[in-house]
Amino acid sequence: MDVNQPKQEHLLALKVMRLTKPTLFTNIPVTCEERDLPGNLFNQLMKDDPSTVKGAEALMLGEMLTLPQNFGNIFLGETFSSYISVHNDSNQVVKDILVKADLQTSSQRLNLSASTAAVAELKPDCCIDDVIHHEVKEIGTHILVCAVSYTTQAGEKMYFRKFFKFQTDEVFLEAQIQNITTSPMFMEKVSLEPSIMYNVAELNTVDSAGESESTFGSRTYLQPMDTRQYLYCLKPKQEFAEKAGVIKGVTVIGKLDIVWKTNLGERGRLQTSQLQRMAPGYGDVRLSLETIPDTVNLEEPFDITCKITNCSSERTMDLVLEMCNTNSIHWCGVSGRQLGKLHPSSSLRLALTLLSSVQGLQSVSGLRLTDTFLKRTYEYDDIAQVCVVSSKVKQES
Repeated sequence: MDVNQPKQEHLLALKVMRLTKPTLFTNIPVTCEERDLPGNLFNQLMKDDPSTVKGAEALMLGEMLTLPQNFGNIFLGETFSSYISVHNDSNQVVKDILVKADLQTSSQRLNLSASTAAVAELKPDCCIDDVIHHEVKEIGTHILVCAVSYTTQAGEKMYFRKFFKFQTDEVFLEAQIQNITTSPMFMEKVSLEPSIMYNVAELNTVDSAGESESTFGSRTYLQPMDTRQYLYCLKPKQEFAEKAGVIKGVTVIGKLDIVWKTNLGERGRLQTSQLQRMAPGYGDVRLSLETIPDTVNLEEPFDITCKITNCSSERTMDLVLEMCNTNSIHWCGVSGRQLGKLHPSSSLRLALTLLSSVQGLQSVSGLRLTDTFLKRTYEYDDIAQVCVVSSKVKQES
């Protein structure tokens, strides 16, 4: 094993949690008839389960509430709220602490910090708390950038930052259609014809008894001055998702086709021009995870698969991979190895092995990519999270 030494530990710890309502805990009921081989075993296990509703153990919904484990998706029009806490984990007083929170969208960078003034000092086991809010008005990837700077007792100025992404390559399109006439109209068809780069899924139906039903009911009449919202989900096709330079900048996602009839049966049709969106930028090099286990054993190696993409459309990169250990994550293999040349808009897949020495939900961090041509280093921390359990617990489960 040949890896770099653990990076320098900071005196302060940054914790960021999205403020959102909890959801009801759900479980999958497993039952059988008494004459079956397990007998009453499954039913008894469900009765003993503290998450089930007493007297209605077969229901999927329980009485417990669960908090979200990640930032997840945030929908257009929602208010994004987050709790930011900086805690002094050391035994010394830290001075001149400045906490800054910015939200980077595809078109702008917004400062969400309530105060821009530095805190004079922070004693051991004390913390600085802040709550930020932002109404989401753009579609695309949003990146919350939290930066912390401070001065140690020795006068050394320290700085670190963390990135938190929410929303994915999926594009959610909402179309609002209003009847501005004085009479009802029958909505015969409202569809989205995607461009050649995307596949579309309509989110305007629900499955009921094996059949698809409209969310607007069996009658698709639109009364005067009434408005309906139609929702569609677009995903990049595999052949275009592999090419970083294609879905970049302003891209065409498709056009809406609307057909209706008046109360006298007269047919009308409206087809919009090509709709466009600003695709999120990932910088020069994008690193994403393709495979990672949900749960791993403590101090046992596990494998992940990374995908490295050259997002530049003109420049070839010569990359070197460095793996830096953290307090909990330890990389297995040779650090500082050459990955070779990566041509513009091309990708490579890389299998890596690592292990965790700490139980609980651990963040995969510590990957560094250096472009030897420009002498530029790209840091990748908090790439993903993995649940680490003892081998005994996993075998019993």
